[in-house]
Amino acid sequence: MTTRMSPQDRRQFLQFLAASPLLPAGLSPTSLRRLFLGREPHRALESVFQEPALITAPDQALNVMDFEPVARKTIPPSHWAYLATGVDGDGTVLANREGFNRFALRPRRLRDVTTIDTATRVLGAPWETPVFLSPTSSGKAFHPEGEIAVARAARAKGYHQILSTVASCSVEDVTEARGGPIWFQLYPTNDWDVARAMVQRAERAGCPALVVTVDLKEGSNRETEVRGARVDTRPCAACHGDGDRYANRFRRKPMFAGLDLSRVTTLLPGALTWDSIKRIRDMSRMKVILKGIVTKEDAALAVRHGIDAIIVSNHGGRAEDSNRSTIESLPEVIEGAAGRLPVLIDGGFRRGTDVFKALALGAHGVGIGRPYLWGLGAFGQPGVEMVLELLRRELKTIMRQAGTRSIAEINRGFVIPRS
Repeated sequence: MTTRMSPQDRRQFLQFLAASPLLPAGLSPTSLRRLFLGREPHRALESVFQEPALITAPDQALNVMDFEPVARKTIPPSHWAYLATGVDGDGTVLANREGFNRFALRPRRLRDVTTIDTATRVLGAPWETPVFLSPTSSGKAFHPEGEIAVARAARAKGYHQILSTVASCSVEDVTEARGGPIWFQLYPTNDWDVARAMVQRAERAGCPALVVTVDLKEGSNRETEVRGARVDTRPCAACHGDGDRYANRFRRKPMFAGLDLSRVTTLLPGALTWDSIKRIRDMSRMKVILKGIVTKEDAALAVRHGIDAIIVSNHGGRAEDSNRSTIESLPEVIEGAAGRLPVLIDGGFRRGTDVFKALALGAHGVGIGRPYLWGLGAFGQPGVEMVLELLRRELKTIMRQAGTRSIAEINRGFVIPRS
C-alpha cells in the first residue's frame, strides 16, 4: 500500500533533509523540493546524496540558482546564514517561491515577436528593464567590493538600483559607480535628527526617491541566522561591534558616519505611523515610496496619504512568518491602489516567468535581492552581471513565447490562478 504525503508532511520532510549534516552544503529546501516533487522517492534521494557539480565561472550558469551553492561555499557561515534566513522556520521564504506555482500563463500565438523590448518607465524615469535591484544590507559581508561591484554590474546591464541604509558603501560612492541616480532606502531609526541627516544626504547625492521600509519590526525570530552564527568560529567584533547592537554596530556603516547615534536604539521604531511618513515626506523633495505593503487596505491608505509608489514586500520572508507570498498579495494591493500609483514587488523572484507573472498581474517593476548577492558572493561583479543577464534573457524568452513584444503588452489576460 502506498501512502501519499500531505503538503505539510512533505514540507517538514524537506526541511528535515535540508538540516541534515549529510547533505551537500549547496542544497537549500527549495532545491530539495525541486528534486523531490514528481520523482520516485528512492531516485530523488540518490540525487540528493550526490555532490552537485558547482560552476567555476559565471558564464557556466544556466539560471540564477546555479550561483547559490557557489556563494554558500565561499561566504563565511554566519554571513551566509544572515543572507539565507527568514523568521521562525523560514516558512515565508519558501512560500515566496511556492506562490508562483499558484499562477499559470496563457500564451498567445501567431504574433510577430521578432523584436522584444523590455524598456518601461517608473515614476517618469526610463528603465531598460522592469527588474530592479532591491536594497540589501552589508554587501561587503559577501564580497570585498560590496555594493560598488553591484552598482557597476547594474550600470553595465542597465538595471535600476536601490541602496540600503545599512549598506557597506556610501550613497555617494554607489551613485558614482552606478553612473546615474539611485533610490535610497530608509530605516528612520528612533532618532529624527539621524533620519533627517540621512534623508538630506541622499537628496544631495541626487537620489530622486526615498524608499521607506515599513514591514520590519524588532524581535523577529531569525533562527537560521542564529544557527549560522553559532558554527562560525571567526572573530567578528570588527564587523559587528563589541556588544552594543546599534551605537557600535552601525557606526561602521557609511550612512551613519559622523552622526550622533547615542540615542539610537532601533532601526525601525514601533511607533512608526502614517503621521511618521508625513514627517519623513516633509524632510525633502524626493518622491516617497513605501516598501512592505501587502494588503489592499494599506494600499488604499497609501493613495490617500499621497504616497508616490509602493513596493509589495515581506522583506524576503524576514519580516514576519505570514506564510503568504508576495505574488499572492499583489492582486489585492493592485486593487487597493486602484491605478492611482505605481505598484512594484519583490520577494522570491528567480525566473523570467516569475517576473512575467507579476507584470501580468499589474506590477510596474520587480525587485530581486538574494540572486544578485549569490552572484556577488560567488564571483564578484562578473557574477552579478551574469545574474542580471540571465534574468533579462529569460524575461525576453517568455515574452516571445507568450506573444508579447513590449512590457506594455503584458496584461492580466496572460495569467490565471491555478485550481
